[in-house]
Amino acid sequence: MRKLICRSFAGAALLVALLAAPAYPQTSPAEPDHTPGFVLDSHLDLLLRNLYWNHDRKHGLPDNREWGQALRLAFQSGYTPGIVGLGVDLNAYGVVRLGGDSQYLGRAGVLVPDGKGGVHDESSTAEGALKLKGFASELRYGNNLRPYNPVFAPADTRLLPSSATGLWLTSQPRPDTFLEAGRMAKARDFNQVSHDGRFYASYAGVSTDQVVFLGGRHELDPATRLSAYGSEFRDIWKQLYLSAGHTWKLPRDNALNLDLSAYRSVDAGAKRAGDIDVTAWGLALSYTAGAHTFKIARQQVHGDQPLDYLGMGPGTYHDSIFLPNSSQLADFNGPHEKSWGFFYALDLGKLDALQVPGASVQLRYVRGSGADGSHLDRTSPYAYYASGEKHWESDVDLRYLVQSGSARNLAIRLRYAVHRMTQGTSGASSNQFRLIFEYPLPIF
Repeated sequence: MRKLICRSFAGAALLVALLAAPAYPQTSPAEPDHTPGFVLDSHLDLLLRNLYWNHDRKHGLPDNREWGQALRLAFQSGYTPGIVGLGVDLNAYGVVRLGGDSQYLGRAGVLVPDGKGGVHDESSTAEGALKLKGFASELRYGNNLRPYNPVFAPADTRLLPSSATGLWLTSQPRPDTFLEAGRMAKARDFNQVSHDGRFYASYAGVSTDQVVFLGGRHELDPATRLSAYGSEFRDIWKQLYLSAGHTWKLPRDNALNLDLSAYRSVDAGAKRAGDIDVTAWGLALSYTAGAHTFKIARQQVHGDQPLDYLGMGPGTYHDSIFLPNSSQLADFNGPHEKSWGFFYALDLGKLDALQVPGASVQLRYVRGSGADGSHLDRTSPYAYYASGEKHWESDVDLRYLVQSGSARNLAIRLRYAVHRMTQGTSGASSNQFRLIFEYPLPIF
């Protein structure tokens, strides 16, 4: 434990040194300085995350049960004065195993594998990035980059956040427009401490050493939004994403929302995942009435391959599939698959009968059918789909954020999902339970 604490907070010494050294000459007492800068705009935060994960697989498949505690220290500096300001972001992470029988460990992605079929009792890593800011833009270079967009979205659903090494440029030339571009060369998955990993096509299981993306979003007006992104996973695929959404305000604080999203993927370069020629789209209509939100979604895949997306390690899945029926355990993205999704959300803080601020409930049910792998070449990495597959998933998501008292800002989240394959070979029937506690501690 002593080694873990030392490793996890080794970056603290560097942070203290940065804070102790002035970024520019001190002013005299008679001239109070309120100018933002490298030091005055800096902040240091500690996040404590506790996660219990229980994945119960059916039909004799191995289960996953892991429980751990993470300490996440994050330092973000301000910027030096001038037309172009220089800053730095530093992160230090520590993970402690709290429980889990050895027979269930190493497959959930919660704790760090030890390479021998088990997991480490203690793990730690550190990372950072330099940043330049000017002309309404920011350029970052380092190994703690975490863009989050429809074609490149590393997940933060375990104890550690995943991150990438590379260059990331963001720009907001006007309040209603956001643009970004990135070139990523290495990956660190959410159950890894090394920053030398590769990027994966999650469903194909093949990897690449470079991902580039470009895109952005724009609000035509407060009710209408557009988004467009393009990416290339070198020697695997090129991908385009488009979306549009509109919200109609209704009487009594009600609203109707329509969202349309679509992907187009084709193979590229050496075609490590084989032939790819896929179009997928999703249409979601939601109605909000006070504390209640109801949504219905239609999703469909056109192509002989599934709609594949970003992985940061072998066998892991991240968030780069912005389609409405992508769920906790299944994405309903098989070749030629059609799916319907039904959603309900309740904000207990707005419910007159209860009024529990900070509490919410979300329910989801998705049914997919028609996935057909009969047109796949037997050498394709996607050749595990059967013909006429059917499956469904039901999810429950409960959240509560403590509003006051000594535990203020403590977040509690419970997620439970049931997935059943009623016909097919591409997935497994299973139940998954997650319990997450998060407590942020701003240090300065």
